[in-house]
Amino acid sequence: MTMLADNTGKAPAPTLTTPAPVVADAYRFVIGVDTHARFHCYALVEAGTGRVLDEAAFPTSRAGLGRAAEWIGRRTAGQVEAVLVSCEGTGSYGARLAKTLTDLGYRVVDAPSPKRERGGNKNDTIDAIKAARSPLPKRADRLADVRNGELQEALKVLLAARERMSKESTRSINALTALLRIHDLGLDARRKPTRPQISQISRWRTRTESPVIAIARAEAVRLATRIVQLHSELDANKTQLRQIVAAQAPVLLEIYGAGPINAAIVLSVWSHAGRIHHEAALARIAGVSPIEMASGGSSEHRLNRGGDRQLNRALHSIAKTRMERDPDTQPYIERRTREGLSKRRIRRCLKRYIARQIFRTLAAANTPDTPDPALAA
Repeated sequence: MTMLADNTGKAPAPTLTTPAPVVADAYRFVIGVDTHARFHCYALVEAGTGRVLDEAAFPTSRAGLGRAAEWIGRRTAGQVEAVLVSCEGTGSYGARLAKTLTDLGYRVVDAPSPKRERGGNKNDTIDAIKAARSPLPKRADRLADVRNGELQEALKVLLAARERMSKESTRSINALTALLRIHDLGLDARRKPTRPQISQISRWRTRTESPVIAIARAEAVRLATRIVQLHSELDANKTQLRQIVAAQAPVLLEIYGAGPINAAIVLSVWSHAGRIHHEAALARIAGVSPIEMASGGSSEHRLNRGGDRQLNRALHSIAKTRMERDPDTQPYIERRTREGLSKRRIRRCLKRYIARQIFRTLAAANTPDTPDPALAA
């Protein structure tokens, strides 16, 4: 409620700020989609009543997605602006469908994971109906729109590739370490081999030695060669991620402890201005918002184990770096330690603060500058 004084000196009647309408009032139809690898299930629901108007299933081929779009247009009389699509798995199985419908002008949002009722029925049609009905009581401006843009697609591809390469590199290093500890190949293997040592192993030549040692040495060379190649590919991947972040959201690289990889993960979740509407939403997506557990006379909070685990790991990495190196974080750690908090709980608090800082940094960077009144005059 706001109150402004007019030129008579009297305060006018208070004006109430009208909240944004809920989905049931803002749209005529909601399409719920339960996505799978081979086909998607669709449910058409009347927004005002939640009544199911129609159901269908189409394959995930290009022709199938086209038929699904035609079905939606036909059943909603081509009223694109009156249709909201609530789709599961927009980052995986539903990615192509989300892009197809977004290109046609439909608003596509992420559907929350369906809640399972104990003893209740479960099938694809029921999940599609739940996906359609779940956003009905929510404010239309508080829904999570799908991530869009070519740079976002590039980030998803690069981050997924990095995850695979990192896991393969870890497995190869562990295998090489075990091999060096089992067989005496002339290298101290009490600790894992360093990067220069791995590079040296990859250049080993064939020697005249027993068959077992010769085979072990050849396998060590093969593993080391693959590790060196993976390290080179990971470095190139990191360079590409830095370039994308620097082009789209350079402010993320200025956050202490973020780095190009963590910044890329944050940017892939943020996607664009307006997708995440407030800092609490970002904290919830990252799984760093404490969950209240109150019953009777007791009230406490427990750890949130939901949300995007990749984003949670990124915040964990930033918090760990700050706890070890950031001089501005040390006084906070000392104060919280005197209050009796363990290092693990302090890190959890830091992750929540970092989520707030990230949201405010990105929101400020995406807010247009306010024009100077003097220049406007």
